[in-house]
This record gives sequence, C-alpha cells and structure tokens, in this order.
Amino acid sequence: MKFKVIKKSKTSWARLGYLETDHGVVETPCLVPVATQAVIKTLNSEEVKDTKSQILIANTFHLHLKPGEKIVKSAGGLHKFMNWDGPLMTDSGGFQVFSLGFGKDLGTGKILKKKSELDIKYGQQPKLLKITPDGVYFRSFLDGQKVFLGPKESIKIQESLGADIIFSFDECTSPLASREYTKHSLSKTNKWAKICLRSKKSKQALFGIIQGGRYKDLRIESARFTAKLPFDGFGVGGEFGNDKNKMMGMLSWVMKELPEKKPRHLLGIGYLEDIPKVIKRGVDTFDCVVPTHYARRGIAFTSFGELNLQKPVYLGDKKPLDSKCSCFVCQSYKRNYISHLFRAKEITALKLLTFHNLYFFNSFVEKIRKEIKQGKF
Repeated sequence: MKFKVIKKSKTSWARLGYLETDHGVVETPCLVPVATQAVIKTLNSEEVKDTKSQILIANTFHLHLKPGEKIVKSAGGLHKFMNWDGPLMTDSGGFQVFSLGFGKDLGTGKILKKKSELDIKYGQQPKLLKITPDGVYFRSFLDGQKVFLGPKESIKIQESLGADIIFSFDECTSPLASREYTKHSLSKTNKWAKICLRSKKSKQALFGIIQGGRYKDLRIESARFTAKLPFDGFGVGGEFGNDKNKMMGMLSWVMKELPEKKPRHLLGIGYLEDIPKVIKRGVDTFDCVVPTHYARRGIAFTSFGELNLQKPVYLGDKKPLDSKCSCFVCQSYKRNYISHLFRAKEITALKLLTFHNLYFFNSFVEKIRKEIKQGKF
C-alpha cells in the first residue's frame, strides 16, 4: 500500500490524497461503505461500484462465524468471493467487544443520545463476553458455542480473508466506561497492537487503532504510543461520550500526534453533518452504516433534507427523490412509487434507497474533494 497527500487545505487540516492498493487507487477523503458479511445489503458488487463507492469494509467477526475464513480463502479470498475488484478493508473484531458486550447490555451506541449516571468500573464484565488480558471470549449468536478472539487470532483470520487493509485487535470501550476502566483497557489495546505487528505474515497493510475514550490524556497517550509503532496507517476508534463537539476536539488531539505521511481512518462515524467536520480535522477515510441502514428504514438523504418514504404523504408525490441527483433512481423513479413499495413491504424499495443514499453520500464527499483541490474547503 502507498499513500500520498497531494494537497492540503490552507484553512483546516483537510487533505486530498491517493491511497494505492493492489486492487486500485482510492481518492481521499473517502467514505467506506460497510459490507458486514461481504455484501452491501440489497446490492450486488457491480451496483455498489455504480454508487461511486471506491473501497468497502467487511466484518472479521461475522465472517469468522459464517461462512468462516477457510471457505473465503478457498474461494480465492474476499475479493473473488464477493466479486469485488476494488480495494477492501476488514476490521479486527474489536468493535464487537463493545457492541456485543456493554453496548448490548446497556443499550448504548458509541455516542450517547443523552447523559447517563451509569459508570462501568474497572473489573466489571459484560453479560455475554469475557474480556481477558489475552483476548475476548464470545458466545456465537448462531449456535451458542464459545468463540475466542485475540490479537493473534484476529490477524490470522484477516490474513485468510485477504483484504488490502486490516486493523489491529483492540477493545472498543463504552461511552459509560470509567476513567480507570478506560486506562486499563487502553493498556490491553497497546499490548495487543504489538502482538498484531509481530503476528502479521502477509503483505497486507496493517492499521493501528487509537483508543482512550473521552479522556484527553489517554487519547494523546494512545496516539503517541501507536504512532511510534511501524503501522501502515491509523484508525481512530472507541466511544465519543454524549457530545459530538467533544468528538471533534478528540480528533484534534489525536491528529496532532500522528505522522502526516500515513493515512488516517475514522471507525464507525459518518452522519452527513459530521462528514465535513471530520474531514477538516484530517480524516482521510471513514466507514459508516448510516446511508445503508437508514435506507432500509425508508429514509432517503437528499439535498433538501431527509425524506421518510414510509409516510403516506409521499404516495401522492410525483417528484424524484432529489431533482439535483443524477443517480439512476432519481432519473427513473418517483417518490410515490418508492413510498408504495415500502408500504407494500417490497424488497425493491430497500434496493432503490440503498443505491440512492450511497450515491448521494459519495457525491457529497466527491464535492468536498473538488473543493479541497480548488482551495475552497
């Protein structure tokens, strides 16, 4: 993998770059759509390419459970298995330590929707996981079998899957984690980072992950520690409290510590209103389920705001989703028809909105790249 910054903004930390892999070049900044089980739900790989998507990220934990990395490897690797000839990432499984652990227990995401008095103390364990100094014991949601995932196991699985870019194994902490819990968790993540580097045998690019929660000193400590290791790039992970403004501050703390010549990926963040802000803080790539997840709930993103196509008011609306959008959905279908499909529970509705939302998000980021190039961002 090669990465080159070709232009920097004069008013922010935004930068234009090229991320070159064996499967093609990615123009950055760039959205990375989430293909959890080696698929963007409702679309085939050719259709995903037509949404202007340049690179996808698949889920190591879920692909380990089904179909298993051996099957993917025997098919020629993830690219051939899913018929995607562009660049690919795989996460490490670290996010599932949170999502299937304290996230599931307490019903929280990476960003709290409201303040909470709950406090996860050091030594506390999730109900369905056991987090140890060596890795994490999961329970398979398929058959209840115990599954162990640690840094060595994560790297081995990711090497079998064969993505261009892989991530080190970490613990993604909850936004409700106490400082003491977060400090000890970060110590584990740092130790696992070194093990991941020693374990990797492939030529895949390996990104280290910055943790430390909402605590400034821990975030800076994590960034400095990870920046000194021979990673090919860096991911910023973990939780961001209950204030997105604080998340932007955290990104500023972290980016100051990372080498400019290596790519920076933001894990799991990408609401439309967040995208310009994170790019201005020096993020090169970012993955997010928002465009696809919201599409399956009937929400279309447009230049005029969000539309909920499940509402009956749209049954009489003969306009395209967005008159300013050039995707095939906006060129060929009207709001009334798509609204009808959702209310009739036809799966084509999910396909049409998924395509449109991805195209819209990718066009949104494409416009930002042009503005950086023109010195307007």
